Amino acid sequence: MEARKPLDGMATSVMVGLCVIWGVQQVAIKSAAADITPLLQVALRSGIAGLAVLILMLVRQRKIPFSRETLRPGLLVGLLFSIEFMFVAEGLRFTTAAHMAVFLYTAPIFAALGLHFLVPEERLSALQWSGVGITFIGVIVAFLFGGHTATAPQASNMLLGDFFGLLAGMFWGMTTLVVRRSRLSSGSATMTLFYQLAGAFVLLGGLAWVTGQTHFRLSPVSVSSMVFQTVVVTFGSYLAWFSLMRRYQASRLGILSFMTPVFGIIAGVVFLHEPLKINFIAGALLILLGILTVSAEGMLGQWIAKKRLGKLR
Repeated sequence: MEARKPLDGMATSVMVGLCVIWGVQQVAIKSAAADITPLLQVALRSGIAGLAVLILMLVRQRKIPFSRETLRPGLLVGLLFSIEFMFVAEGLRFTTAAHMAVFLYTAPIFAALGLHFLVPEERLSALQWSGVGITFIGVIVAFLFGGHTATAPQASNMLLGDFFGLLAGMFWGMTTLVVRRSRLSSGSATMTLFYQLAGAFVLLGGLAWVTGQTHFRLSPVSVSSMVFQTVVVTFGSYLAWFSLMRRYQASRLGILSFMTPVFGIIAGVVFLHEPLKINFIAGALLILLGILTVSAEGMLGQWIAKKRLGKLR
């Protein structure tokens, strides 16, 4: 398979923007839950964005880039994506948006572990593993000792929601592995996204119907939330994510997504009025230190290469 590039400034900048968007999406789902059930939100946004992706493919290529080689992994990533967001939607019924943001973004740990053993060029060095460890400790500190006031009705329900968030992160990591290790890795990013969105619309829409989670009321909050989730999150950010995965090393991209819990908790403070404690600030600093540690090796290598090239000239 084609080797992916190490991270550069462009990829890092795009990932920061994606992390902000993904951090806010949990708050968007939670804020509109009274008007549209979370499960129905995910199904509807997937269906609308999936239709937009289909139109984009037809405009760009005048055909759908379907192939037998991508059908099986495409159906698999559609299933995994659906399970991931089923746990996100159900988890947000019991826990806070901040908690969900933290547990969902354990996905890079699962993906990095899998890629480390399956893809030789994406093995992590000792320095980068130390960065993963520092970042993970920072996530734990920000989450467990961050002093967030729970808004879920009972502590047991919050633990269930947190566990659903962890399961969602695991299935996201599995999706990354399937994409990276299949023909989807070198195929169209729009086709990969379409498989996921179509699967989520069919499976989660059916699940919402069967379980009676079809409450839908138009309001300024529900409309603005659905527009943001559909256009910005599901269509724009996911296309950008898969485009990056085709060009750059997935484990490095995944590690950078550890910034998302920070933005997610900040969004919870701003929009849902969750209190911000000093322990969370300490955890956030550890997260940023871990990300810097992971990125330092690649950045240092690029800097040395440029210096050597300059001397040769």
